[in-house]
Order: sequence, then C-alpha cells, then structure tokens
Amino acid sequence: MCIIDNCIPVCENCIKEMVNNFNVKHEIVLGYGTYQKIKKSWLNKLIRFESLLTAIQYFSYAKIGIPYMGVGRNLAYTKSSFFKVNGFINHMKIKSGDDDLFINEVATKENTAISCSQNSFTESIPKTDFKDWIHQKRRHISTASFYKPLHKFLLGLFFVSQLLFWILAIILLIFLYNWQLVAILVFARILFLYLVIGYSAKKLNESDLIPFIPFFEIFLILIQMFIFIKNKISKPTHW
Repeated sequence: MCIIDNCIPVCENCIKEMVNNFNVKHEIVLGYGTYQKIKKSWLNKLIRFESLLTAIQYFSYAKIGIPYMGVGRNLAYTKSSFFKVNGFINHMKIKSGDDDLFINEVATKENTAISCSQNSFTESIPKTDFKDWIHQKRRHISTASFYKPLHKFLLGLFFVSQLLFWILAIILLIFLYNWQLVAILVFARILFLYLVIGYSAKKLNESDLIPFIPFFEIFLILIQMFIFIKNKISKPTHW
C-alpha cells in the first residue's frame, strides 16, 4: 500500500521509486513530502523549512534504527504490516496523525527503509495564512503525545537542548560573561547547522532555504514553545 495524501507526485515514477525499497525485510518505506514553492512568501519558506527539519529527524532516526514516524503525504507499507496491528484501530479516536502513529507502532530497525530519491518526492499545497498553519501545527504536535516513551524522550530532549542553548547564549552575551567563548560556540553551532541542514536541503531540493537556517530555527523554537503552552491550556478541538 502506498499513501499519497492531499498531494501529487513530482515524478511519474514516484510509486516505482518507493516500491523499489521493499525487500524480504523491509515492509515500510518513508519518503519525503515537500510543499509547493510560493515566491516572495516568508510563510511558505517557514513551512517548508519546518517540513525539512521534520524529514531530517525521521530519516535520521530511521537510519540509526529508531524509526518513529512518517508523513502521510509520502509513505508506503505492505498490506501484511497494516493488518498485523489491525490498521488504524488503536488511533481511531484521535483527530489526526493516524498514519504517523501507525508508523510509530509498527516501524522497527529491521522493517523500515527510507527513500531520499527526488523521483520519489510528493508535493502538497501549503497553508497561506499564518493562523491556519499554527492550527495545523497544533494538531501535529498534539499527536506526538501518543508516541512511544523513548521517542517522546528523545524528541523532547532535542527541543530542550535547542531552547536552552539559545537562552543561555543570549543571557551570557548580554552580561558579557566569557563572551568570546560564547561567541565561538554560537558560531560553531551555526556552522554545524549549515553543514547538516544545508546538505540535507540540497539533497531534498530545498536549497533556497539555506541562507535562512539559523533565523528559521530560532523562530520555530519560539513557535513550538508557544504551541506547547497553548496545547497544555486547551487542546485543538476541530480539524
């Protein structure tokens, strides 16, 4: 079964490219679902950057043997793996993320492959209103609370490390405490971001996002913090 939800393949061989990753062991294939590029739109760049970071995470985790999610815009799995856990039955009461949580439930180090070939990509129409996008992200983030404990811990640790790094760096620079060392660490981290995210952006055909990497990272940290607090106060009630 190949899932292509609310999007179009960027190549006529998309399904073939995904299916080529199946073998005796691999029952699940995680692909990349990009968003349509809109010129002169900062929101569009932000949406695609967030999607890029998400893909880097779930591809990387799958690569090291800890697959935890996939996007319904581009993933494939066998019928046998679907019926092995009775499909989406365990997530029927959840408003969104059935495909995401299905992968979290059945994906393992042995049965999961990834497809980074540009011929396997799909493209979706992005939100054009910031408020609508925030609401969409609230639903997506609320789904993560149903992940396995290990996955929640690792993802939470990653976010906390991002948040604390920038908070501490800004505070130390304001008070000029060892500011030379702090400046070097900030520069080193930004350089690391450009190397890792920049390489991935080129591979996933998102090169136009590279110049904005550190700015979008900081902005997304703030947005995620806002959404986390907002979801704690009131859960998203509609689609």
